[in-house]
Amino acid sequence: MDAGESSICFLPYELPTFDNWSPIATFYHPLMAGSIDGTDTVPHDKAVIRASKSVYKPNKKVTGDPRKTIMVRHLSLTTNESTIKQIFQRFGEIKKCRLVRDIITGNSRRYAFIEYNHERDARHASRETKDLIIDECKVTIDFECSRTLPGWIPRRFGGGFGGKKESGQLRFGGMERPFRRPIPLNSKRVNDCRGIKRDVPAETGSKREENISKKYRV
Repeated sequence: MDAGESSICFLPYELPTFDNWSPIATFYHPLMAGSIDGTDTVPHDKAVIRASKSVYKPNKKVTGDPRKTIMVRHLSLTTNESTIKQIFQRFGEIKKCRLVRDIITGNSRRYAFIEYNHERDARHASRETKDLIIDECKVTIDFECSRTLPGWIPRRFGGGFGGKKESGQLRFGGMERPFRRPIPLNSKRVNDCRGIKRDVPAETGSKREENISKKYRV
């Protein structure tokens, strides 16, 4: 990464802290989304810089209520709208289901939008489908972001949410990969075998010496 591209000069938001944070983003900024706890001040991949310089305008032709709409990603290429409706109608009455297809080939782009008649049904669907598998593919569900999340930048511009570890371009703050709680400055991270994080106050020099003395005292 070039030196001139190593940082973003101005952050239009306050960095989250241990006492003031949210696992789900309430606004979108590529630098925050590129950080596991939202506290990065330097981009860790070039796509974050590209997203920060991008300007995205939601499609004005899109209709429906975004608060009642969920997005289903990572679908199989063979999954059709009928299958999607059959699975998601158990959470409530569906007003509209649209499987996004390539304009040229007509092939599925592996994501779809489902609009429910009631907002509560959309929220119910998002909560109850975290480990859902459709046609042998594990899908992810999130709310529509382009019309509900201020500052939204889609994946094709370097933003978005989720991603695979292999790509090196993970994005946090969504349902698939929520933010982790920031670590206090006066504590250290302790990971157990399950990868669960907890914060332990750092020992002062005198306290550490006292513990060492007790450990090796005969």
